[in-house]
Amino acid sequence: MMRLKLPNGVTTSEQTRYLASVIEAYGADGCADVTTRQNWQIRGVTLPDVPAILEGLRAVGLTSLQSGMDNVRNPVGNPLAGVDPDEIVDTRPYTNLLSSYITNNSQGNPTITNLPRKWNVCVVGTHDLYEHPHINDLAYMPALKDGKFGFNLLVGGFISPKRWGEALPLDAWVPGDDVIPVCQAILEAYRDLGNRGNRQKTRMMWLIDELGMEVFRSEVEKRMPNGVLERAAPEDLIDKKWQRRDYLGVHPQKQEGLSYVGLHVPVGRLQAADMFELARLADEYGSGELRLTVEQNVVLPNVRNERVGALLAEPLLRERLSPRPSLLLRGLVACTGNQFCGQAIIETKARALQVTREVEKRVAVPRPVRMHWTGCPNSCGQVQVADIGFMGCLTKDGDGNICEAADIFVGGRVGSDSHLADVYRKAVPCKDLVPVVADLLVERFGAVPREREEDEE
Repeated sequence: MMRLKLPNGVTTSEQTRYLASVIEAYGADGCADVTTRQNWQIRGVTLPDVPAILEGLRAVGLTSLQSGMDNVRNPVGNPLAGVDPDEIVDTRPYTNLLSSYITNNSQGNPTITNLPRKWNVCVVGTHDLYEHPHINDLAYMPALKDGKFGFNLLVGGFISPKRWGEALPLDAWVPGDDVIPVCQAILEAYRDLGNRGNRQKTRMMWLIDELGMEVFRSEVEKRMPNGVLERAAPEDLIDKKWQRRDYLGVHPQKQEGLSYVGLHVPVGRLQAADMFELARLADEYGSGELRLTVEQNVVLPNVRNERVGALLAEPLLRERLSPRPSLLLRGLVACTGNQFCGQAIIETKARALQVTREVEKRVAVPRPVRMHWTGCPNSCGQVQVADIGFMGCLTKDGDGNICEAADIFVGGRVGSDSHLADVYRKAVPCKDLVPVVADLLVERFGAVPREREEDEE
């Protein structure tokens, strides 16, 4: 697997076409995943091919540098940045700056390549909080202070096998021009002071707990260029009562006469043929640009309104990447699973689709329900932010045989009222999940059994 750096999830048709050509060479093993950090992962790569692939990445403006291990992961921003009529700020300049700092303009930044653990950062640009700030180690929240634009800071959000917690206010504000100095100061404090022992206790929140927020803040402040870190603005610019919008489908841009079209990628998995077609559609109907989202979907921006109908009639949208998926499929997220990942306990992507489609035969839901699957407790599928989450494990079935199973989480929320889910039920055999999930949707989410619908008709 090769993971890239793709700040803000912005990519081009040329880049997409190149990645498609790479995975096409590996036949059935070659595929690409849209990840929960607005990023590409390409699969099937063989080691002898890596030098040539890296050269190809450079030629199209991509890099895989510092994208794994104990490094800063892909900087996340608003997938609708620059086109959203309701955005607070265009996040692309800030995520690009962060990525340039993190990788030293793709040359490598040794000062932050050996952190105690991986580290996530996002820049929020919308009231919808598409960026999921509450599960990032550092989140920039847009805020005005004394009439000047900048960011309040949240720190310490994370998900791990034994513990998960939402990011907390650092009581700090930086002007928009200072996103890099404060990021560097926080990373250096974490690098210098973080625990490097038990891998389950090395995320930055553990350091914050150990020091206390005010002491941690003082360590950050002393590492700022001028030794000063301003206190937070009284309020950020997020509308706390905002109803989170669905970006799938066709929506008007701030640019007159243009629309963006959100496409559902089933569990984020794409084949080479899909990617070649996406690149073609971006060129033919848009501006040659594509956006990836943390829900593993793709947004095609800058489509002329008079061309929207023709785009929607394209076979790829009618047969594979629907702009109008069902209420349960549209919020479905799944990690790689044990097909490719050595840490995954269960298969996730195919199973997530199968279980969801079987559940849809049993019940009808009145609104979207976000369901996330992760193959192991590392929770790359972020089950804790889902309405319903499934975390892979093993258990014994009714006959006493070891089988794949899932712990079920319920109650995660994203947006201004964010909340991380709690365990609802432990170790449900995967083969028994369909009736359990159907009942849960009826009990908690207002679903109606389809048999009842037919009787009433």
